[in-house]
Parts: sequence; structure tokens; C-alpha cells
Amino acid sequence: MRFLHTSDWHLGRRFHGEELIEAQRTVVDHICAIVRSEGVDALLIAGDIYDRAIPSLDAVRLFNHTLHRLADLNIPTIMISGNHDSAHRLGVGAGLLAKAGVHLITDLDQSATPVPLQDEHGPVAVYGVPYLEPALVRTQLETETASHQAVLTAALDRIRDDMATRPATTRSVVLAHAFITGSSGCDSERDISIGGIAHAGAEIFNDVDYVALGHLHGAQQVTSRIHYSGSPLAYSFSETGHSKSLTLVDLPAAHAEPTVTRKAFPTATQLPLARLAGRLEDLLADPAHEPLTTAWLHVTLTDAARPYEPMARLRQRFAKTLQLDHIPTTIPGQSTSSPTYTERLRGRGDLDITRDFITAVRGTEPTEAEQNLLQEALDHARTQAAEKETL
Repeated sequence: MRFLHTSDWHLGRRFHGEELIEAQRTVVDHICAIVRSEGVDALLIAGDIYDRAIPSLDAVRLFNHTLHRLADLNIPTIMISGNHDSAHRLGVGAGLLAKAGVHLITDLDQSATPVPLQDEHGPVAVYGVPYLEPALVRTQLETETASHQAVLTAALDRIRDDMATRPATTRSVVLAHAFITGSSGCDSERDISIGGIAHAGAEIFNDVDYVALGHLHGAQQVTSRIHYSGSPLAYSFSETGHSKSLTLVDLPAAHAEPTVTRKAFPTATQLPLARLAGRLEDLLADPAHEPLTTAWLHVTLTDAARPYEPMARLRQRFAKTLQLDHIPTTIPGQSTSSPTYTERLRGRGDLDITRDFITAVRGTEPTEAEQNLLQEALDHARTQAAEKETL
């Protein structure tokens, strides 16, 4: 059986203020075209369909267009909600959509009930685990702790209980939206850390024939059976140069290892991102930069002192300069090794940032008891935000 695995569409997202709806429409149409040209038997969409819990009207219109395109494919589509989606809003009409072959799995209670498929080798059970906010589902799953590891383990245990009732030849596919240990993130992903821990171990998926993951925007392999498809578009300059792709999965018989192939998106479907660094006057004068005059740019100025009105001057030549940093190569009387504020924050969790703020203001690091209180406050804020999205 052949699957096409994609995720993290983030319909309605903007890129530093730039509208992406038409670019997203192009990639959705390309996905549908690949389904037809590659003889795909089922389409898997692993969460973050929308970029916001309350999506824009343009995003809703594009999703409506997408649903019609998916229904016209005449193959099953299985999609789950991600941490950016409002599960309740996305799941409206799921029963009706299933009759058209579009299976929306947005509720934990649906996760152990598979979409049943069949090929010449026998049955395939496709399960969807929507994004699980640990503090909100801990009681329902009866876990001892409110962690991603605990709730995902409990959800997979339910799936294994269901698989135990099926013929031994039944192959299993699981869609999930999570940060799995050993994978690499980008700047454009929303932090999902609880208790300071954002990830869960790959071992929770033991015995699953293929795991279609969403959440991380770079396509990557966790194990031979566990893959992230990545987002179809770059949503931050940290993804400049990424090869965005779709993941084709051929699932053989008898629980054998799947064959996974990346199908790169055509260059024409992608955002024209580039990075440029140097002194302002050099950037404005150097003819070698002429090909970048139409690109969407992240510019890093290296002048010793910040130039006057640098953004306005850059946009006279590079109209789509969207992000500007000033990182001087040398500052008189100052160490060149001092990291910038952005560099100090990159890759750090909310607790680390909060702890550093307390240290900077008070002059001493928070005690262990104070750090526990800070973590409780951060977890409470995340839980409240998630609860509001369910209203």
C-alpha cells in the first residue's frame, strides 16, 4: 500500500507580514497532483492544518477548497489536529466528511479506532493521535504524570489493545503530532514543553509498521519506520535552503520495513528566501548581489556602528528585505565573542529564559524551590491557553 505523508500546512500563516495564502494554495494543489501521478492509496496529514486556533477567513476558505480537492481524489485522507489547531473547530462536520473519504481525527476518544484499509497483502489499520496537551488529557488517560511521554505512551497502549483484537497480519500506521527524541527543530515551531520537557521517546511507537509524524518543519528520519514529512513551505529564515518535500511510503506485506521516498516540491512552489550579510555600503553597491533583489531577505549588517535608517536604504535595492539584524564584527572596547540577545535565546526553553531574567534583575539565581514555582506558573499558563482554545 502506498501512502503520501505530509503535515504542518499552517493555513493562514504569514511570513514576516507577507501573505502566503496563494503559495499555500499552490502547494495544496501540488499535493493533490502528486497523489494522482504517484498512484497513492491514502493521504496522511499529521496535524497543524491551520496556523491558529481561530483561523482567518482566507484560511477557512482555502481549507474549504482543500476539502473539495481531497474528496475528488477518491482515496481516503486521514488527518489529525496539531498544537496550532483548535481540535473542536477543526473537527466540526467530521462525521459527514468521513462519508466523502476525508477522516478528521481531532478527539482522543477516536485515537484507538482506526480507519480500516485493505490491499492485496491484507488489512491495514490507520490510527490518528491528535496533539495531546498533557495537563488536559492526563485524567482521561489515567497517567501518573502530565508529560508528553506519559500521555503518548497511554494513547499508544490503547492502540495496541485494539490491534490485539485484529488478525496478526494486520499492519499498523499511526499519525501523531509530537516532538520525538533525536529529531531537530526550526525557529518556526511553537514550543510545546511541559515541565521543561517537550519531547517523548521513539520507543513508544515500538511494533508500529509506520509512524507519520508532524510538528517539526524539517523532513527527517527518526528511525526507519518513524518519519517527519516536514512543512511544505518554509515558515522562518532558519529554513532557508531546506529541501521541502512530500514523503512517499510503500508499506509491504508481513510487517516488513517500509520503503520511504522524499518527493521534493518544485522550486516554483517555494518562497524565494535568502540570507545576506555584510557592511551596508557593500551590500548596496556589490553587483554580485543583483540576483537577490527580488528575494525575501534576512539581512545581517556587520558595520561597527548601526547605519542610519538601514531598512529604508536596503529596501531601495532589496525591496523584500523582511528581517534585519545588526551584528558588528568589531566594536571598539567590546569583545567580539559576546553573543547577541537573539543568539542567547535561540534554542532555549521558557524556563531557561525566565530563570535568566530573575538572575539578571536580582543578581542571584533562583533557588530550586523558586524554579519549581516558575515551572508551575509556565505550565499553568500553557494549560489555560489550551483550555481557552477548546471553548
